[in-house]
Amino acid sequence: MGKSLQEGDKVPAFSLPDENGKMFDIHEVLGEHILVIYFYPKDDTPGCTTEACTFRDHFEDLTDAGAVVIGISSDSPQSHKRFKEKYQLPFTLLSDQDKKVRDLFGVPSTLMGLLPGRVTYIIDRDGVIKHVFNSQLNAAEHVEIAQNIIKHLQYEETSQTGSPASDNDNQK
Repeated sequence: MGKSLQEGDKVPAFSLPDENGKMFDIHEVLGEHILVIYFYPKDDTPGCTTEACTFRDHFEDLTDAGAVVIGISSDSPQSHKRFKEKYQLPFTLLSDQDKKVRDLFGVPSTLMGLLPGRVTYIIDRDGVIKHVFNSQLNAAEHVEIAQNIIKHLQYEETSQTGSPASDNDNQK
């Protein structure tokens, strides 16, 4: 596993298949949106379902603030598609089956290396990581933290430019 990415680091370049098997390239959204990239252990497990559904329930607030939400686990695109449909998840799920992107971000495992970690990264429009939240057990708290950091980033953007840089057409 590589060095764990921290606040102030640039988000690394990567591409992965989404829940439909279409390749997603991080460069397609970098510079346009605030990114909420969350790594989670496994589709359709209690903690991961709680986390995904909490992101779903706050999705409109996040996108109104200019954010794009991306979930990443080692599950297959087919598993992601079932998970997304079952819980009506409105955001992209990426399949990192060989765990290369998880390693690129340095996401740690928990429980003596048996369980993939649950880590959320908030990334500004310049591709700089502004916050890292690592908590295996507090799945829903990842969303609350993300919302607070995004509000702070919006405030910073408004202070610098006089108007927020967000638009309402962030995600389809």
